[in-house]
Amino acid sequence: MTDGTPAPPWTPVDPVGRVLFDLRVRGTFHCRVEATAPWGLEMPAFDGCMSFHVVTEGTCLLEVDGVPHTLRAGDLALVPHGRGHLLRSGPGVRIAGRADRLPQEALGEHFTVMRLGGGGAPAGLVCGVVEPERPGVAHLLDLLPPVLHVEGDAADRAGWLPVLLGLLADEARHDRPGAEAVVTRLADVVVIQAVRGWLDSGSTGPGWLRALRDPLLGRAVAQVHRSPGESWTLERLARAARMSRSAFAARFTELAGEPAMHYVTRWRMHLATVALTQGATAGELARHLGYESEAAFSRAYKRVAGVPPGAVRNGEGRREVPAAPGAAGTSSTGVLSSRP
Repeated sequence: MTDGTPAPPWTPVDPVGRVLFDLRVRGTFHCRVEATAPWGLEMPAFDGCMSFHVVTEGTCLLEVDGVPHTLRAGDLALVPHGRGHLLRSGPGVRIAGRADRLPQEALGEHFTVMRLGGGGAPAGLVCGVVEPERPGVAHLLDLLPPVLHVEGDAADRAGWLPVLLGLLADEARHDRPGAEAVVTRLADVVVIQAVRGWLDSGSTGPGWLRALRDPLLGRAVAQVHRSPGESWTLERLARAARMSRSAFAARFTELAGEPAMHYVTRWRMHLATVALTQGATAGELARHLGYESEAAFSRAYKRVAGVPPGAVRNGEGRREVPAAPGAAGTSSTGVLSSRP
């Protein structure tokens, strides 16, 4: 049982807010691209990282898994799953090379300016590669589409993207003290705003996030996230949601795409995977996640993850338990737009 200790006043109280609160990133690479048509470059795959591209001038094509997305000035594109992708001035334009191997001017340890192209129409971008600080947010990131495209018209109505775009471009342009910290924190906000806009669009398919956003089910899911080691039963979850057992079970399966108790087990195993990669032992996790013994935890983990916990701890097994059935890549893109 929880001990009734109140949460710190800065802790988000709404379920979705708690998820976004955990979405913090650290920057590994930031670059201002000054290009003139024709131009093209490859962004290599970065395992466990996200790439973002903000277009400050002109237009370009972003291609992920062969699918093109037209980006215009004021647009933001987030590539959340570490996939390699291409940026170029138009269809079929030759790729000059990998971004990390092309000539560029260093503005700082993690900031560069890249100039390329053939002297035609200009385009400007601020690009970044960022890594989540908390591995557990993979549970959220797995739900995102291969490309999350925030079109400037939609962002203008909220007023946030032009401000962030200007700040990012300004910090990337000048080598000022603390610029790395400022850009990293701005990247935090860019990523969170993009994900929040995607959440607001209601584009999520079946999965735990739909259950979390439900005004009734969300109470139960939030409690499972907060206290995964509780002795959860279907009856206790239904009480947390203030619903009958049968109504809760039916609604949860409808929205989340799996039974509630399956989700509880998988959430525990997701947390266990993160902890195992950080050196936790099966015995520690058994106690923390509410299992009667290390053997019981190990059996449950292997049933869900397909490998024993020791294999993951030693770096031999899977690094993540899927966040939701069929969650990742359920659609080719997520677009927030007010353009016709």
